[in-house]
Amino acid sequence: MKTYMTKIRQSAKGEDCTVRIAGICNHNPETVILAHISGIRYGHGTGQKTDDIHGAYCCSSCHDALDGRTKCEYSKDSLKLFHLEGIIETQIKLINKGLIK
Repeated sequence: MKTYMTKIRQSAKGEDCTVRIAGICNHNPETVILAHISGIRYGHGTGQKTDDIHGAYCCSSCHDALDGRTKCEYSKDSLKLFHLEGIIETQIKLINKGLIK
């Protein structure tokens, strides 16, 4: 499968994390990428990510927690809420950058 960097994905470089999971976020803009929400209801499936507008600027530590690579004290529902709030904040930034309307 060919991967490519869209303008929205590229825009994450050097941004602050919008997910900011308390006690987990590393607050390091050098590690921020666009983290897509997962779930079939959002269009996520095997080998398929959701649309880029359904992603949040996310540091490596928050991304690891969201994807379950590191264990944390938060429930899946709490992690989903952190992610959704980050997506909304990211969408505001994308509107301000002229990348979405």
